[in-house]
Amino acid sequence: MDVLISGAGVAGTALAYWLRHHGFTPTVVERAPRVRAGAGVVGLRGEALDVLDRMALLEQVKALHTHLGGTPRPDGDGDPPAVAFAGDLQILRGDLVGLLHEAACQEVEYVFADSIASVEQDPAGVRVTFERGRPRRFALVAGADGLHSRTRSLAFGPRERFIRHLGIYTATFSLPGHLGLPGSDRLPGMAGKAAGVLTIRDNAKAHAALHFASGPLAYDRDDVTQHKRIVAGRFAGEGGPIPRLLEETSRAQDFFFDVNAQVEMDRWSSGRVVLLGDAGYCAAQTSGLGASQALIGAYVLAGELADASGEHTAAFAVYEREMRGFVAEHQQMGREGADRFFMGTPLHEGVGMVAANVPEVACGQIVRLKDYAPSFAATRP
Repeated sequence: MDVLISGAGVAGTALAYWLRHHGFTPTVVERAPRVRAGAGVVGLRGEALDVLDRMALLEQVKALHTHLGGTPRPDGDGDPPAVAFAGDLQILRGDLVGLLHEAACQEVEYVFADSIASVEQDPAGVRVTFERGRPRRFALVAGADGLHSRTRSLAFGPRERFIRHLGIYTATFSLPGHLGLPGSDRLPGMAGKAAGVLTIRDNAKAHAALHFASGPLAYDRDDVTQHKRIVAGRFAGEGGPIPRLLEETSRAQDFFFDVNAQVEMDRWSSGRVVLLGDAGYCAAQTSGLGASQALIGAYVLAGELADASGEHTAAFAVYEREMRGFVAEHQQMGREGADRFFMGTPLHEGVGMVAANVPEVACGQIVRLKDYAPSFAATRP
């Protein structure tokens, strides 16, 4: 059974791995010319670590644990306090996607520098046209193309119907070392703004983040030069290390800018098209749990398709039932994190995203990871 996956991020690449594991034939289409590196740090915890273990990747992730550093503030005894993070492990997003891609790419077709233009469903499958490649037919289509999912717009309707804006924009980018800047979790406060510099692996690397409060902005999502101008304008006139950070944005090759928002949908499938990760249920960067949610969703979706021998209607229904409570709690954490974002608490997750601003306890809603047998191969046409 051929399955098209739109998006080669955490969710899409993990889904490709698990679908192939279960005997399906996945194809991944990615609009970027290569696997995206990205500057952010992601937190991984709970069942997501179990998924990585089942992929035989957990030890490699542990080896790439960032060991985020900074300038700790001593407690009353003069000793540096323990720093709490939203994830049990932290890893550069690019490192995580690279590991997933390496695990999947040997047996999965990847099509880079292209994207879905249209989907036409019929009882037997889905005809997909692409921006550049020739049309092809697939049994199923999975949208794992993020907050601004084209797949979601094509199959479910305009993005405005599903996006909840949380009032914060974030820019992240790498620094060539810590540049003598204060390596702290949050730089001196500014009204409606926040900045952070985090050192990684004993100061061998550093990443910066700039955040500002704003209502919805109109801009070209593909115009990085415009993104840098927006950030520079918002932080113009600020002192301290801000001018140096703005100077570094002009050189950053991995500059990322986006809104903190959530995707809220009554259903995650429409016929033979299904959504996962941020495309279907983004919890926002302020939850600190997007990568974990994507890994778990990919595992469950692929496993349910295998258990149902490819019968997508039944599989999609169980996938949604298994994930709904888990997603709802993560989204609540994301909203609470956004509400408290500029209240002065430390920033850690996602290079300055909120970890200390959301509960440090384990989620009440969990996904019981089933042991899905790779049995679909026997029935594959």
